[in-house]
Formats: sequence, C-alpha cells, structure tokens
Amino acid sequence: MRILLVEDDQSLGQAVLGYLKSKQFSVDWAENLQQARAFVATMHYAAVLLDLNLPDGEGLGLLPHLNSSIFNADERPTVIVVTARDQVSDRIRGLDAGADDYLVKPYDPEELLARLRAIERRRGAQISSVLRSGGVAIDLARESVRKDLVPVVLTPKEWALLRVLASRPEQVFTRERLQEALYQWDDSSDSNTLEVFISRLRRKLGSSLIETVRGTGYRLVAR
Repeated sequence: MRILLVEDDQSLGQAVLGYLKSKQFSVDWAENLQQARAFVATMHYAAVLLDLNLPDGEGLGLLPHLNSSIFNADERPTVIVVTARDQVSDRIRGLDAGADDYLVKPYDPEELLARLRAIERRRGAQISSVLRSGGVAIDLARESVRKDLVPVVLTPKEWALLRVLASRPEQVFTRERLQEALYQWDDSSDSNTLEVFISRLRRKLGSSLIETVRGTGYRLVAR
C-alpha cells in the first residue's frame, strides 16, 4: 500500500518514514503543500497522513484537490489528519473539510499502523478476494498465488506488480502506473525494469495472463 506522508518536522518525518517502511509500506514524504500537490498529481495513494501546520499553508488546503473529480470514488486516498491540535472544534473542522480520520500527536505508532491496516482491509473488501483466470488463482487478501492448484512463489517486486494488475482485471494500466509499484523497491525503475518483471510473471503464471496493450501498457486478462 502506497502512502503519502505530509509532515514538515524533520525528526518526526524521518521516524514515521522509517517505521512505515519497516512495516512494508511504500511511502513518499512531502514537507509542504506544494510538494504534496505534486506527489498527488503523479502518484496513486491509498492513504495520506496530513499534518495541519505546514510552512506554506494549512494542510487542509490539500483536501479540495483530493476531493476533486480527477479521482474516481474508489481511487480517492483515505486522509488521516495527524496533528498536535487536540480541540474538538479542530477535529470537527478537519472532518467537515473532507478528512476521513484524525490522530492527535503524540501518538503510538502501533495505533497508526492499526488504522492503516484497517484501510488495507476496507480496500481489499472492495474487490473480490480471489481472482481466477484460467488455471491461475490470485488471492489478494492472503497475497498468495496458485497455478493449477500448485502454489507459486513470487518475489516482493513480482507480487507488487501483480497486485496492481489484479486489482482491476481487464483494466489497462499505463507503464507509468505500473512502474510506481516497483518504485518502492528501486528508485531507478524504468520501462526496461517493468518489462523484465512482466516477463517473469508470464513465465511463472502463463504467457496469456498479462496482455500487452501496444502504446499504452498492460492488463490482466480475466477469463
């Protein structure tokens, strides 16, 4: 799951970044609103951890962009406001502005983790837990794959790529979107890297499972 952390405090930002990456989340860190808007314009996030006191404005200024029509309802990231403001009025204002949750600093990292895991479960429930295509069964909830009833071992990079494709069977994903799935493992990921892992998935799961859409990207065939 990819997360955008919007936090201007260097020490706290580094701590949260390190903690979430240790829990296998992919995290981008923006230190101000301008950076946050740039990230949101180019990346797809499941969750945004949003501080309110930022150098170039209040964090709530990001919410209109997240609520805009550029996002489908199922693509809009879940926004957790993370701030030292603990007044009820502040919580109400944040939630009314479009935030989904509110966490007051200082907080226990395990509580943050629990909330992010809840987001993962909710998002996982929006799609079928097991996708079947031919002899391949992809269990998104358990992160397991079988081919002709035999378990298939995938590397973390292979699974990250397959998870995106399987999240929307038959939908064409651009190369740029799929490269995001590999970015968390390799900052220098490019189209050549993507094609290598597409080739590996086809070798393990069958050449007909992932279809190339010339000039656009790839899609997972569900039939």
